[in-house]
This record gives sequence, structure tokens and C-alpha cells, in this order.
Amino acid sequence: MLSHPLARAIGVEVLALLLAATCAGCGRPETMLCDACREGIRAAPLMRRTPSGLLVRAAMPFESIASRCIRRLKDDGETMLARPLGAALGEVLAGVVDAQAELDDPVRLVPIPTSQSAFRRRGYRVPDLLIRRAGAAPDRLLVRRGRRADQRGLDSASRAENVRGSMRSRPAIGCGAIVLVDDVVTTGATFDEAARTLREAGARVVSAVALAATPRLGERNANASETRSK
Repeated sequence: MLSHPLARAIGVEVLALLLAATCAGCGRPETMLCDACREGIRAAPLMRRTPSGLLVRAAMPFESIASRCIRRLKDDGETMLARPLGAALGEVLAGVVDAQAELDDPVRLVPIPTSQSAFRRRGYRVPDLLIRRAGAAPDRLLVRRGRRADQRGLDSASRAENVRGSMRSRPAIGCGAIVLVDDVVTTGATFDEAARTLREAGARVVSAVALAATPRLGERNANASETRSK
């Protein structure tokens, strides 16, 4: 029972928030994420290679429920979604960390840096937040440099050109196996630029992890066929 006036006020605000909420995955009212959609963002790992050959492990395809939840996190400030999304990311990160541990190789999780304008708009850095919600600590070895156009709508070659020279590494890189982390991977151009920047600074980048990967054409067709058959 809420008896203190401040506690009662907080309780009323929380209740009002929940009543005004809609599920990020399906739009169901009075919940931020229904049970069915929570199941829809469990890890379903897939692998990619960037244009330069860097191995990328993604927790799920960027489509359907996952894409809607990620957009709500990135564009609408619904940071509560970072917890279930971070749990899915954590399953993939755990496998990477365990594999490196077998080699007695400490892992450093380096998030792809967020632009200052995006950070000011959101108040948080999405890759960093996801790493923390996955139960790990981000190692911010990279920072953004200059302004770049939005990557959305650009083809593979244009994406690579757009991110060229867009990052710099912090000094005193140190040792350890670096795993790059981002929220969504499309062509992999951003991962390649981050890896190039760190390697030029003497770091050892071994792989990358993304929360979600944009499906390729064949995968979209396969997923659509599977959905129709259910």
C-alpha cells in the first residue's frame, strides 16, 4: 500500500504511463511489451561477413517485432526495451567471450560511437546501453569525428564512403581481443571502418556483434514464406 504522498504520486504516474502505453511489438494497449512480443525478441543468432571479411554475429534479424522494438528504443526514447533486447544481445556476447576465454584472451567490448547530435537528442548511447543491459561494460575506445549523412537509403559503396574517416581511437589502446558492438548491422561498412581505425592504432579486432542484422533478400523471402505457411 502506498501511504507516503510522494510514493502515491509516483505510483499514479507509473500507472498513467502504463495505461497510456502500447506494446512496442504489436500495439496492444496498456503494456510496453506483451508476453507474445517478448518471446519474439529472444535471441535467434545469425552470422554475417562485412565487405572486408570481419565476422559479425547478430542476435536476431532486423524485421517484424524486433525492428519495431529497436526503433522504439532508438527513436522514441523507450529505454525500458533495452532490458529484453540487451538480454538477447547478452546471449551472443556470452558465446564470444567464452570462446576467447578458452584462448586465455581477455575481451574488450567496444561500442560503435554515437554522434554528438544523436546523443543530445536521445540522452543516451544505444550500443552502450545495450551492452550494459547485457550485463557487461562498454569500453569506449572510439569517438565520432565530423558529421556524416544518415546511412539509411545508401547502397553498400556509398555507405563505405560515407563512414570513411568518421572515427578516431582514444590513446592507450592496450591489449586484449576487441569485439565491436552495434545495434543494427546492414552492409557492415561501419564495422569495417571501426576495425580499420582501431587496427591503425595497434589494436587487435577479432569480430563484431550486433543486436540485429538487416535480412538479405533471400532471407526476407524465406521468412515471408515461413510466415505464410503457419
